[in-house]
Amino acid sequence: MAREQLQVLHALDVARTQRYHAWAVVIAGMGFFADAYDIFCITLVTKLLGRIYYQVPGRADPGRLPPQVEAAITGVTFCGMIVGQLLFGWLGDKVGRKKFYGKTIMLMIMGSFLSGLSFGNTADGVMATLCFWRFWLGIGIGGDYPLSATIMSEYANKRTRGSLIAAVFAMEGFGILAGCIVTLVVSATFQARFNPPAYEEDPLASTPPQADYVWRIILMVGAIPAVFTYRWRVMMPETARYTALVARDAEKAARDMSKVLKVEFSGEPDKVQSITRDSDYGLFSGRFARRHGLHLVGAVASWFVLDVVFYSQNILQEEIFKDVKWVPEARTMSALEEAYRVARGQAIIALCGTLPGYWFTIAFVDVVGRKAIQFLGFTMMKGLMLVVATFYHSLTQPGRRIWLVVMYTFTFFFANFGPNSTTFIIPAEIFPARVRTTCHGISSAAGKLGAIVGSFGFYYAAQRADGSNEVETGYPSGIGVRASLFVLAGCNVLGIIFTCLLPEPNGRSLEEVSGEGSQAINGEDADLGDSKVLPL
Repeated sequence: MAREQLQVLHALDVARTQRYHAWAVVIAGMGFFADAYDIFCITLVTKLLGRIYYQVPGRADPGRLPPQVEAAITGVTFCGMIVGQLLFGWLGDKVGRKKFYGKTIMLMIMGSFLSGLSFGNTADGVMATLCFWRFWLGIGIGGDYPLSATIMSEYANKRTRGSLIAAVFAMEGFGILAGCIVTLVVSATFQARFNPPAYEEDPLASTPPQADYVWRIILMVGAIPAVFTYRWRVMMPETARYTALVARDAEKAARDMSKVLKVEFSGEPDKVQSITRDSDYGLFSGRFARRHGLHLVGAVASWFVLDVVFYSQNILQEEIFKDVKWVPEARTMSALEEAYRVARGQAIIALCGTLPGYWFTIAFVDVVGRKAIQFLGFTMMKGLMLVVATFYHSLTQPGRRIWLVVMYTFTFFFANFGPNSTTFIIPAEIFPARVRTTCHGISSAAGKLGAIVGSFGFYYAAQRADGSNEVETGYPSGIGVRASLFVLAGCNVLGIIFTCLLPEPNGRSLEEVSGEGSQAINGEDADLGDSKVLPL
């Protein structure tokens, strides 16, 4: 078997890490900063929304969002993301990675800003318009996943490609932390200015009219980083791999990368025809099924399982905060103090577990490989969840709660130094250029289906089994936090199994991993190295 590669693509593979790599990380990463802020900030204000719009006079506890409304506000963003991931993933292969890169950020700006302007004279009106704009926000965020991952992978060299893609995704951690910080600052400012009493002292005054501005400001701030990213995105040149291998314009690919790398390249149109002849097959072809069918199953299933676990952790976090007394009973606080305490608890988790996990991935993903980190993450999350579930009631007792928080924080660490990062990286590396963003979009859309299962299914499941909080929350009885953690541990086992279906792309060019440029012998499929093998 002989393997060919264009001169310009080889230059990208062997180039040292330099300024244009950092430029690409910043452009793509700022989008993910905004993505994470917009996705997770809604969980910081749902309790405030409940107090403002669903307060029942004379009730012993503050108002809270009805289950179906809370599910709609959170779930509509995920639904929009699924649409965006599938649509812009397909468009990224059809018309180019760059063509709609600025459009996704425009949708994010519009969705973030207009979410804060949700209008109406009734709770139903406000919630309906909020859901409408967050759906469009979700489409923009969803489109950012396949486009950003693929653009970064196609610009990167093969030695540090994993770290560069991971650095883009790591900006999600800073976006989560930024959401907490903005909530802390805004709620503390309004709390100091209006000094509302606790709900049990004065139910009406505990939620001042000005609290309606708080959640709107928090949501609208998410548009700011997206605004600064737009100009840079529209100025980016199309990736050489799309231009040469999909659009088959070798001369333009050479011209574009000559400007980026400051080196002159020839177009090599004859070699382009030779390379692309063997990879001219579609997503639904038999050749794709033979070469990459199991890889797609592994990528889709791993991301689905990961997001079931990851988003369930965020839901269970609220219950654990209550058990360890980080967030007191709602009636003992004002609306603004409750928002402040919820944001503070999530900021601690982000600082101690979420952010370090992302940056450990950056440091080690090109050293030990993607699959090793994914195996490690699923395995450690399984073990930690089993320990927490086994000793849950003991760990919630006074004097032992710190150990519950420590172990729960480590589950976030190993989610991010693990499959939450690698499920984003691997699909951008293992598929051919002509279906790369489509396959990444399908994989990430499966993840958001898992997020819906994790967020809604486990929100119900985590309710106390004795039904003691049904009147308080509006949720029916579930299996409780402890049993939910056992189920999530089982989900991690599935993640370990599905990881076995994935190839290891570490240290190899994208064309080598996907089999592009390899010449078939006697009409048989080209050898894909270990991308055709399913190593453990």
